[in-house]
Amino acid sequence: METNLKSLFLLTPDVTYLNFGSFGACPKPIFDSYIKYQYELESEPVQFFTTIGPKYLNQSRVSLGAYIHCHADDVVMVPNPSHAVNLVARSLHLQPGDEILTTNLEYGACDKAWDFICTASGAKYVQQHISLPLTTKEEFVAEFFKGLTSKTKLVFISHITSSTALRLPVEEICTEAKKHGLLTFVDGAHAPGHVPLNMQQLQADFYTGACHKWMMTPKGCSFLYTHKESQHLLEPLIVSWGYKALFPSHSQFIDLHQFNGTRDFSAYLTIPDSIQFMADHNWEHVSNGCRQLVKNHASVLAELLQTQPLAPLTDDFILQMLSLELNTSEPEKFQRHLFEKYKIEIPVMRLGSKVYIRYSINAFNNAIDLEKLHAALTTEMASRNFIS
Repeated sequence: METNLKSLFLLTPDVTYLNFGSFGACPKPIFDSYIKYQYELESEPVQFFTTIGPKYLNQSRVSLGAYIHCHADDVVMVPNPSHAVNLVARSLHLQPGDEILTTNLEYGACDKAWDFICTASGAKYVQQHISLPLTTKEEFVAEFFKGLTSKTKLVFISHITSSTALRLPVEEICTEAKKHGLLTFVDGAHAPGHVPLNMQQLQADFYTGACHKWMMTPKGCSFLYTHKESQHLLEPLIVSWGYKALFPSHSQFIDLHQFNGTRDFSAYLTIPDSIQFMADHNWEHVSNGCRQLVKNHASVLAELLQTQPLAPLTDDFILQMLSLELNTSEPEKFQRHLFEKYKIEIPVMRLGSKVYIRYSINAFNNAIDLEKLHAALTTEMASRNFIS
């Protein structure tokens, strides 16, 4: 990518950073805005929390709503997608025998949240097996809905998976789910800033996205979108002043879920700065270059690891991340070894009985970074200490 963009990030220069997907990375201009809000908060905390901050937060929701094509009153800010998943799951009041239909490719923390709620309620979390590599959208949808039964209450699915880095056809899934009268919940943790979002077209009942990943805001900045017809279903995860509010706003959804006790919400306020940063630097062009870099190196790395990409190398399935199966019994140790010996920051993740290594690419990366990864893996495969 362009050298001038690399200089805008705060990342340690001697680390080959191939793990943007886990926590993102905040550019200096956005981080400076974040610090400015924190200084403003501390200079007059009472005025910030009671008057100024809520106005800033409303502006942030308006900007986000325009960016993801929905009304600002249909989104509330949350610290992370796990918060949103817990909020929705606990609000459904699942009954014994109810089923949540998902895939076996979902993010582990979300799996645990659903497992906890389903175990407590007697419901069932149905993790439909998905065959890899993927072939077509149509085959994915057909295989996914083999898990549908008369007891299915909600479909929960990732927009872009974590361990396997696959863009799933959530548009087609939501359309099909609606034909069966099902609620739909899309985990879009990796999607905002990574793939164009249009909530009006998607027609999901619930959608959560992380702004601190590909939108590059400071950490702890995410959102929960809820379709107007489904907002009445949601109960506050933390009951606070918005419940039976003395001075209710025009939106009970906002009242119940937006302010749940004192916390520094400065990260939420940087969303307009993030959107402006992407506009200023022609982010569509940057993203296109990143996706091409991902695809250019996929085959040679797959050949080295004696495996194959998990889907066709098209934008239907592969964007700015790519995962490859890795033959190791010690993924956590190997991940640490890559960092300590080669200064390569890259996740090595378990998913069921498989292990995947995932590289993710953003504006500061270039071909040299992936060549360093290839060289390191070549050396390690020859030594057979961790991988074979």
